[in-house]
Amino acid sequence: MEPMTPISCPTTPRWNQDRPFLTGRFHQETRASSRFDDSKRFTPESSSNSGVEQAIGCYDTPVQELIVIDDLLSAMVGIEGRYISIKRVHGKEESIAFQVDPSMDLALQASSTLELAKRIFPLCECFLLIDQFVESSSQFKNGLVNHAFAAALRALLLDYQAMVAQLEHQFRLGRLSLQGLWFYCQPMMGSMRALAAVIHQASAKHFVGSAVLNLLQSQAKAMAGDNSVRSLLEKMTECASNAYLSILERWVYEGIIDDPYGEFFIAENRSLKKESLSQDSTAKYWSQRYSLKETIPGFLANIAATILTTGKYLNVMRECGHNVQVPISERSKLTIFGSNHHYLECIKAAHEFASKELVSLIKDKYDLIGRLRSIKHYLLLDQGDFLVHFMDIARDELNKKVHEISVEKLQSLLDLALRTTAAAADPRHEDLTCCVDRASLLTTLGMHKDLDSNSIEDPVSITGLETFSLSYKVLEPNWHVMHDRLQSTKSVDEVIQHHDFFLDKCLRGCLLLLPDVLKKMEKLKSVCLQYAAATQWLISSSIDINSQSHSQKTMIRDATVTESIFNFEREFNSELQSLGPVLSKGSQAEPYLTHLSQWILGVSKE
Repeated sequence: MEPMTPISCPTTPRWNQDRPFLTGRFHQETRASSRFDDSKRFTPESSSNSGVEQAIGCYDTPVQELIVIDDLLSAMVGIEGRYISIKRVHGKEESIAFQVDPSMDLALQASSTLELAKRIFPLCECFLLIDQFVESSSQFKNGLVNHAFAAALRALLLDYQAMVAQLEHQFRLGRLSLQGLWFYCQPMMGSMRALAAVIHQASAKHFVGSAVLNLLQSQAKAMAGDNSVRSLLEKMTECASNAYLSILERWVYEGIIDDPYGEFFIAENRSLKKESLSQDSTAKYWSQRYSLKETIPGFLANIAATILTTGKYLNVMRECGHNVQVPISERSKLTIFGSNHHYLECIKAAHEFASKELVSLIKDKYDLIGRLRSIKHYLLLDQGDFLVHFMDIARDELNKKVHEISVEKLQSLLDLALRTTAAAADPRHEDLTCCVDRASLLTTLGMHKDLDSNSIEDPVSITGLETFSLSYKVLEPNWHVMHDRLQSTKSVDEVIQHHDFFLDKCLRGCLLLLPDVLKKMEKLKSVCLQYAAATQWLISSSIDINSQSHSQKTMIRDATVTESIFNFEREFNSELQSLGPVLSKGSQAEPYLTHLSQWILGVSKE
């Protein structure tokens, strides 16, 4: 597959990194050592020094609890307290942890104060992790889905911080104990931990776009037993998917990929241009200009192919100068959560509209049936009088060597034949052209390597008769089957499918997909041509009778002719007889060859 167009993202402003207090990144600043190292432990000598905190054990027990609550309230919003500090643990994966001043351990080890404080630490760590993700994911390079996810998390953190502020207000009024703080923190613990788990995995694997949505959706399903956590994750998925669904809306409603960060599950290969179809009708534009990526959102996986073709239909009409879009009145905002899966109905409705419009365009404006009928006139030879006339007037030119033939002259002779026969009534007869290949049919199909050395063609010796072919600027029973099917098609993909089926049946009917049979037919044709040449020589030689003994010359000639005819007959019968088993073998794949095989075997035995 061709490489996709690279995505370029704006860079994050420098001040966003140099001034961390504007973004909250100061929460995650790494310190070279712990705030409470041995040099700051309480000693009698240092207790009198100004500016140095006393060990918590120097205070009464009620005061110690108040100090712990004050430090915990700061830690809950990512700020270090006097006796609680933030530590970044370096390892295979960096993590953040909270640690307490060792003097607190000694002072409170006999009480439940330290145990309750440590139970709240995971909530503090989750806040730091989420806050850090919000800041880092807001950079341009992380894409619209991460931007939307970060915005939803930022709104959640605002509510969380408002709650902490209320707790602090109660603390200032003397109404908050450590047990009360733990009571208020418990309901949030599960939600914050679930979000932290999602963020940790997304950050470690650098998820963007569809991967983030799939991760959120899978985590929501895993929390089926916890309604509050599941509802929160579903809300996060809905918020994160809004930007993604906006890209999807433009694709299914307008046929445009507005995907600045390459997150959409449909890739666009801009190196493939529609102009390539005019030079090569088998170009990969239709199948590879737009293609599905490997990562697709789970809620769109079953309808991804429909989404792809919907946008392709709208896009190809716009590329042809027809800016067709789903009417505004028929568009609906796509949302992924709802009891009736409304987004699926919207996508299917858009697909039906695009299919109907494109089929109508190619049938009515571009007259698909008429063009195919015109091709049928020439390639299936249902009006073959033009070809007979053309072969008569172009015989001399076609008998020349390939490199001596003037294609322009052949084209003018073909135009003359078309204008002077029944083909002139066809309004599209001017679309028929001719071409001269540099190799014969067998060479083009790659079968010349299997022929014996006596029949290997010399490129210098082949003429236009072996290499001439007709071409058209997009058998009989197969045509009628395709014609009937095209009348009821509802999408361009069905048109392509029916046309491909028709071409396959025609190729098989012409034996072009059976190389062994085609090679035998070529050998039989060669024998027939040699016999025709010998007959032509015999007719011309019989005209000239010399005064030499007529009876003697006639006897010699008759003997030679008889022997030649017997040789041709033996060779022809040999090739015909060997064709029977080849046809029998081919009939396993093509049943219609069975009758032909039986007929040939019957003729060869007579």
